[in-house]
Amino acid sequence: MAEVTLKGNKVKTVGSLPKVGTKAPDFLLTRGDLSDVSLEDFAGKKKILSIVHSLDTGTCAASARRFAAEAAKLPDTVVLTISNDLPFAQSRFCQAEGISNVVTLSQMRNRRFGKDYGVEFVDGPIAGLTARSVVVLDGNDIVLYTEQVQEATGEPDYEAALAAVRG
Repeated sequence: MAEVTLKGNKVKTVGSLPKVGTKAPDFLLTRGDLSDVSLEDFAGKKKILSIVHSLDTGTCAASARRFAAEAAKLPDTVVLTISNDLPFAQSRFCQAEGISNVVTLSQMRNRRFGKDYGVEFVDGPIAGLTARSVVVLDGNDIVLYTEQVQEATGEPDYEAALAAVRG
């Protein structure tokens, strides 16, 4: 169980992020077109898993915009923005923001991702949502980098995540 803060108040997650050097847990998440996807659907590509509470929050939206801007510069890399938002809301956000090079994924049908990646909040006012985190995977789904943002309202260390992708 990990502990972060939300506006200075301690909140806990269900576990810890996957360890660097290990194989990432597979997942089953839902795209905007309501199809289900797993890690296999992104085989051979480096992956930035940008895990957010909800794209309806300012910090989560800023994070999505930043990773979208950076993704265009990264060959053979896909940015997966993962939240509990419904796929319809995720799609509306991307359309409104002009974001087309990020794949948004929802836990709509399968809530295992938050548990398997150790990022689901288990207490506090946003219990059940996912803690802002970044996991970078290589083309074989080996974990290269992880970060769970210590203050839930803060942004991740973009440069460290991008450096892990660049190798």
